[in-house]
Amino acid sequence: MKNGLFLATAPVDIPQTVEALKLSVSAFSPELCLSGLFLIIVLLDLVLKSGRRKVIPAVAIVGFFVTGYFVFQQHSLEFGNYFLGMHAVDPFALFFKYLFLFSGILAILISLSSEELTKSATRSLGEYYAIVVAMVLGMFLMASASDMLMMYLSLELVSLSSYVLTGYLKGNIRSSEASLKYIIYGSVSSGLMIYGISILYGLTGVTNIYAISDFLRIHDVDSVALLLSLLLIMGGFGYKIGAVPFHFWSPDVYEGAPTPVTAFLSVGSKAAGFAMLIRFLRVSFPSGANEIGLDWVGLLSLLALTSMILGNFVAVWQTNVKRILAYSSIAHAGYILLGVLVADDLGTQAVLFYLTAYTVMNIGAFFVIILISNKIGSDDINDYKGLGKRMPILAAALTVFLISLTGLPPTVGFIGKYMIFSALLSKGSTFVLLATAGILTSVVSLYYYFKIPLNMYLKESESGNQSPIEFGILQNALVSFLMIMIFVMGVYFAPLSNLAKYSVSILGLLN
Repeated sequence: MKNGLFLATAPVDIPQTVEALKLSVSAFSPELCLSGLFLIIVLLDLVLKSGRRKVIPAVAIVGFFVTGYFVFQQHSLEFGNYFLGMHAVDPFALFFKYLFLFSGILAILISLSSEELTKSATRSLGEYYAIVVAMVLGMFLMASASDMLMMYLSLELVSLSSYVLTGYLKGNIRSSEASLKYIIYGSVSSGLMIYGISILYGLTGVTNIYAISDFLRIHDVDSVALLLSLLLIMGGFGYKIGAVPFHFWSPDVYEGAPTPVTAFLSVGSKAAGFAMLIRFLRVSFPSGANEIGLDWVGLLSLLALTSMILGNFVAVWQTNVKRILAYSSIAHAGYILLGVLVADDLGTQAVLFYLTAYTVMNIGAFFVIILISNKIGSDDINDYKGLGKRMPILAAALTVFLISLTGLPPTVGFIGKYMIFSALLSKGSTFVLLATAGILTSVVSLYYYFKIPLNMYLKESESGNQSPIEFGILQNALVSFLMIMIFVMGVYFAPLSNLAKYSVSILGLLN
């Protein structure tokens, strides 16, 4: 046994297995905390007769902070694989766990301001917050999964939670339709992934990604079957990150789901998918795996290129703000894939930085959209005319978030794209075409992003209404906080960059 991982040829030692499992429990404390938080929220929803709308989200946020404490405690553990090699505890997983907790807290805070969730006086929303916690738990497991079966099960936990949250507005036809489409696409992708895993298991006889890497280095396998298994497995990963050609669910789900759910899916679920994809590729098929006749770098290059082109160009014709951000999310999946295909620490560091930046700027944009929708009852871009004068703080904040999503200085979005393109160009002239495509498609994104500020500042409302629109102190404070973070992280980016660098330092070296 090494780091809790048993070799397939080794006889099972029951006492040693029990000791390994006992040791593994201490490495599972954040996940246990989230499981307990889920049960507490369910019980509170059943027991409390009044005040549930305020108590339950407060308990969820406190629970996330407590979970963060347990994640911090794991820095003192011996990094390695636990639960018989199925669960990894390393800086890479810890980075994503902090990111998931941060996005979960923001998702709960913006949910409190969403009238489409809170307008029904008969609903306590207890089950809503419980499912958000379950989804964060699934993301934790995805970030730490070091076995193909664990990867599949954790992805299913996140997917099932996502389906329920997407269709949470049962009386809303668009929400129900979005949930149904999400389930159909998710089921197909899930079936493709498990079939690919079965082929890979048939070729190697193991499901642990470190054992798969060892087997492929020593033994020759059929390259066609290996390529087929990777293509099928990429169906599951591609669906979760929303990259072309697995993107078809994104626009309808983003538009039909409750906006806080859309915001959470766009950052948390996408980040979890990338965490699992990076670990799988960097560990199982290191250095592009060209030595075994498998060029997954070329495959990811194609996915990245098509995602950037389709996402940005289709977004140009959208008039619904949520659909604009949906196609924008497809394009950003392409940008992040550029960092993944670099297949080294510099590229992975850029991906971690970019995902953190994307979380702040995308949730910020969706939060402003929620607040605007509460007041005007529409997500149509034409209804944003004249809002720059009526809500100056929110209009300015939304403009900042869109500037950052475009990748203009001095925002954190610029630093994120700069790191991605720098990592890409460091691999040589082979990747110049991809970097050029990324820059040119970013220019296209400038056009459709700035249609929103154009309507807010340079066009007058068709109704002629010029009265100011007021928002609460807490809402203005949260929007202002996220807007300030865009600039602070864009100017003082070294701490986050160094943390990302540390988080990938031992990725793939635990076996």
